[in-house]
Amino acid sequence: MARYFREQDIDEFRECFYLFARNGQIRTLDELTVTMRSLGMSPTIAELKKYFKEKGGQLAFSDFLDVMHAHSKVEKLPTEVLAAFRANDPKKTGLISAKDLRHILLNWGEKLSVKEGIKLP
Repeated sequence: MARYFREQDIDEFRECFYLFARNGQIRTLDELTVTMRSLGMSPTIAELKKYFKEKGGQLAFSDFLDVMHAHSKVEKLPTEVLAAFRANDPKKTGLISAKDLRHILLNWGEKLSVKEGIKLP
């Protein structure tokens, strides 16, 4: 798996894995869910069940790296982020005003608090 991820990514995955995996194994769907979401992934319940079943109901760290690699090919997070910004750029200028960005961050998805929004330019 080292060929698919940078060393610092693997270190981050390892730290998160052992934080949530009791005895060095992920044994429940909840543990897999929390671990992947803590690393910024957004797998669906169906995807999580599929990964868990493919690995026989428990995952060692090497299995977890396989799952992370498989899911990173599916998720395409940078593409999704760019698409979200493009959707909020109706004039196609490549820019979003600070006012619009503040509105999006305060009101959509995982919302920032008003205090956090004040810090924005």
